[in-house]
Amino acid sequence: IAVGGLVIFQPELRRMLAELGNLPLFASTSEQRESIEIILQTCERLADVRIGALIAIEQSIQLQETVESGIKVDCDVTSEMLETIFFPNNAVHDGGVIIRGDRIAYAACIFPLTQRTDLSKTIGTRHRAAIGLTEETDAIVVVVSEETGLISHAYKGQLVRGVTIEELRAFLTSIILRPARSNNLL
Repeated sequence: IAVGGLVIFQPELRRMLAELGNLPLFASTSEQRESIEIILQTCERLADVRIGALIAIEQSIQLQETVESGIKVDCDVTSEMLETIFFPNNAVHDGGVIIRGDRIAYAACIFPLTQRTDLSKTIGTRHRAAIGLTEETDAIVVVVSEETGLISHAYKGQLVRGVTIEELRAFLTSIILRPARSNNLL
């Protein structure tokens, strides 16, 4: 009977397993660690030269349904590619990127802005977009300010401004490499 059920539902099971395999939480721990280090290196370099960046790290909620636009990139996450995307006057430098697992999925994405009225007037559009996306999804968003060179991160609608690379590494590691995540898979 169990084999008969597998045969009958084979297409659905195959589709479900394919979708599960595409989720970032199935990326290997070493790939996740490597992606974190690439993001950190990129943020540090961009902050030093005051080039703005908006990097969304997709978790379990697919982000392309939340963003208004974006150009499909689908390439490996590398510091060189991220720096190229955010380089001023580049055709795709405005907006943010979506990282899915160890891939840059989309660039030039317009994220939803937060509607909060309690924020300081000094918080610009890039930071408001980071907050807005994290209010609607479980994404982690890293921001580099072109005005100040400060690095910030947003998660669950909360923005933490002016973090060090070590603080960002600890934060990303605590969310992306959560031990409970791998224990719940089996």
